[in-house]
Amino acid sequence: MITLLSQIFLKNKEDTKKRQAYGTLCSIVGIMLNILLFAGKYIAGLISGSVAVMADAFNNLSDAGSSFVTLAGFLFAGKRPDSDHPFGHGRFEYISGFVVSVAILMMGLELLKSSITKIVHPEPVDTGMLSLVIIAASILVKLYMAFYNQRIGKRIDSAAMLATAVDSLSDMVATTVVLIAMLVMKYTGINIDGICGLLVAVFIVYAGIKAAKETMDPLLGMAPSKELVERIEEIVMSHDNIEGIHDLVVHDYGPGRRMVSLHAEVPGNCNIFEIHDRIDHIERELKEELDCETVIHMDPIEVDNEEIKKMKKIVAEAVKQVHKDMTVHDFRMVPGPTHTNLIFDAVMPYGMKLSKSEVKKEIEDIVEGLHGDYFAVVDIDQSYV
Repeated sequence: MITLLSQIFLKNKEDTKKRQAYGTLCSIVGIMLNILLFAGKYIAGLISGSVAVMADAFNNLSDAGSSFVTLAGFLFAGKRPDSDHPFGHGRFEYISGFVVSVAILMMGLELLKSSITKIVHPEPVDTGMLSLVIIAASILVKLYMAFYNQRIGKRIDSAAMLATAVDSLSDMVATTVVLIAMLVMKYTGINIDGICGLLVAVFIVYAGIKAAKETMDPLLGMAPSKELVERIEEIVMSHDNIEGIHDLVVHDYGPGRRMVSLHAEVPGNCNIFEIHDRIDHIERELKEELDCETVIHMDPIEVDNEEIKKMKKIVAEAVKQVHKDMTVHDFRMVPGPTHTNLIFDAVMPYGMKLSKSEVKKEIEDIVEGLHGDYFAVVDIDQSYV
């Protein structure tokens, strides 16, 4: 069905718009199928009196809400920034997702209550052919939804659609549990409807908590993925005259709206116009490769002074006494008549029990211990990746 609809509606779409068009089409189909599944299972639940079937029906209704969130995400990702929202509207997807996840949680808790009541006070369940056919058909529909979301998700490289594919497979398993409960009742007379309803309700609550976390994390400002950080470093460091990078910050304003800033260490003896042109080229490459807006600050360093190189290496190893993952950058040596100032920034990793002032004091003591004439002038930074 998706293939046929894409041939009809997406045939003349430009390549730049096909990703959004595919996402929109699959999301609309997902909404329609989940609403049909909800209606069918709701009717089957009323006929049979099964709390497990009713729980599974409302699970499909929550899936329709999730598909709507995916649809909103694709639509708003293509909306241009305006004067009130210069970073675009991509975070609307996260806000909508959080609202849906709260609704899923409330629904799951209510079904949890109903299932416990059914366990304590079991009621007879009708296992007529109509209810069994509706449940069996819904399993096949969910299998199809998992298939097309997986296939299209890989084609357009959409994490949202790949997650929807996994969700559809999970729903298929939950519905299979409901079908098993009805078959057990039909052929053995043992009523496990309340227990199965409880299992489905717990699954819905878990899905709601997981969805809430996934939508809240980017709103709160989560760290970028390790893969993204490594790819940024790989692209920047692949260019000549880039000696190192630090102070990398990634802001996520929704799909396709990432803002990146970083400091690049460059030789202090380079031609300023040439190195500025190189930095501009790196910013454009990051835009093309990772679809992110980038601002790079140049930090000039001495590259021909062997004494500074040697001392920086010694200090970098010494600060690891404070924490094994601590690093230093922007290293300079300023000699004077009575002492030499070692000026640098130290990056403090997360999870340390020491405060910034305590870390600063420890580093100052360590540097002074290297040589009585060395003083540390150190700023403590916090990593954002």
